[in-house]
Amino acid sequence: MISPSRLLATVLPILVTMATALAQMVDPAPAPPSQQPPANSAPAGSSSSGKPNSGESSFLGKDIPVFNPGSEIVSWDGKNWNINNNRLFEARFEKYLNAPPEDSEAYKAYQATLHQIMDKLAPTKVTLKSTDEAFQLLAKASQFPGDANLCDSIAYQVYSSWQAKNNMARMRAANEGLQKERKRLEWNAMITAESSLLEGSGPSGDATSKQWEKQSQLKRDMEMQPLITRIAEIQALLKTNQLKREVAALQNKIEFQALIVQHFFQRRFQHAIIGTRFYRNIFADGDSQLRVGEDAKSLFSKTTGLPPTMGTVDSLANEVIRDVREGVQAFKFLLGENELQSASKRLAETFILGEYLPEIRTLDRKDKRLALAFVQKSNQLISAIEVKDYALAEKLVAELNESAQDTDTSKPTAAIETARQVAAMHIAKARNAAVSGDKPTLEVELMAATEIWPRNPALSEVSKMIFQQADEQSRALVDFDQLLSQNNHRQIFEDKMRFIAATAMYPEKQEELSQVLEEVQLIETAIIQAQEIEKHGDKAGAWESAERTFRKFPNDNKLNQLRANLTIQAADFVQAIQQAEDLEKNSQPGSSLAWYLKALNKYPESEFAHDGIDRLTKQILPDAT
Repeated sequence: MISPSRLLATVLPILVTMATALAQMVDPAPAPPSQQPPANSAPAGSSSSGKPNSGESSFLGKDIPVFNPGSEIVSWDGKNWNINNNRLFEARFEKYLNAPPEDSEAYKAYQATLHQIMDKLAPTKVTLKSTDEAFQLLAKASQFPGDANLCDSIAYQVYSSWQAKNNMARMRAANEGLQKERKRLEWNAMITAESSLLEGSGPSGDATSKQWEKQSQLKRDMEMQPLITRIAEIQALLKTNQLKREVAALQNKIEFQALIVQHFFQRRFQHAIIGTRFYRNIFADGDSQLRVGEDAKSLFSKTTGLPPTMGTVDSLANEVIRDVREGVQAFKFLLGENELQSASKRLAETFILGEYLPEIRTLDRKDKRLALAFVQKSNQLISAIEVKDYALAEKLVAELNESAQDTDTSKPTAAIETARQVAAMHIAKARNAAVSGDKPTLEVELMAATEIWPRNPALSEVSKMIFQQADEQSRALVDFDQLLSQNNHRQIFEDKMRFIAATAMYPEKQEELSQVLEEVQLIETAIIQAQEIEKHGDKAGAWESAERTFRKFPNDNKLNQLRANLTIQAADFVQAIQQAEDLEKNSQPGSSLAWYLKALNKYPESEFAHDGIDRLTKQILPDAT
């Protein structure tokens, strides 16, 4: 029996490949420190032997995916994914949890047809008649929309294999005819040779005898030559036909195997089983070795520990169906026991394996919605802790404990209590600093407490107590409003500690201050980024980085100064971009496009130039694809 971890490791790479194909929809997330690979593990991009891999990509990446069932982390191609925490899986899983069950009569008839096909192709029941009946049922099954015409694909491949076998039978008959003709020609050649020997010796005399023998030999050769030539031609035809027959049989096997493996990787395990049973019935020579690419063979052998054969595909597909059936049963049992955390995990694992199997498709939506509510609340808890909203996190922990008795809240509870205690320590130090008049320490401790728990209710309380003793808060608020009206966000940022304390009791002011600080922080980040790009000699890239932020925040003096300096250093490129934008605004797309191209020629990596060219191309050629 294959373990569930190996089954997941075999199927999960397909979702990863889908994500890559869908414009990088899945963001690889590094594993937590406790889940990082051991220090002696091979680095990404190298083989287990320590030798670096070649630069060419291989099937599904450069190494074999490994699934850790303890941490639910998939390690693949030097990256780590949590199977329950990525956008692609969350979207598909949530769509499934909200979808109605497949309980229509059409779906029941479809599943009955698939089971009937598999039953007719079962090893103990298969006959020529049952095979024909199973083939006819494929057309019926393909009419169901959810089948996605996969049964049609199998039917086409089966028909193609039968046609190939008929062609081989005709070729075999032609070869038998050639064999008969060859035997006839060999017999004629032998009779011709013997008749020449029976003619006896010629006239006496040395010269006359030799002349006679020479003429006899020439006559015999002339009579034998057409026969020998035809025999050689027939032998060559026989060899050619034999080679064609072997190549055609191998090619048909490879096409059939590729279709079966494709269905397996698409997690259409019922279709994979149907395909393997048709395959064994058509190719009854006992040759079941997979002749797909070496990377696919390696994936099978390394993830399952089994040889890459049709039997491997069949057994794995049956094992997945069994595992999915047990997973659904476990989900229903855990749901009945009010163990929603375990139930949700079991359903997620089962869904990722057997998304298209009837046990998953027919699950009641009411049961799925219970799991959905728990999953959404768990994700909300994770988000609350990430943004340090511990008050909301504490509320969610209480709700999860109430809704599911198996909820493991040890980690979020520890995070909440740790934040509360550390924040309380900093607030106590800030209170003491305020009493002693130590303004620098007061600012440091208030900032530390804010960073640990920004929305801590105790933070506003201590701030209120501190600023009740002086009128500094009022002056600070007046200064804040004045600087805000002047759009002097830079000065607010430079004196942020003063304004953080001053606005502690005014939520609307806190919101305004938060927006200003976030804006200036973005500007500071952009300035540092532009300066780093400039250090590498990329003047145009540095200007473009600064310009992008300037267009969002045009009133920052520091950013304006940096932009002005970079404009001088990349004057030709900047002039081309500005000229192109001015022409575009004046509805002169042709001239604007020319200037964008000129800018792109000066700096091929320019995003402004690429974006402008794309816009104008769509404007000039709206029907172009």
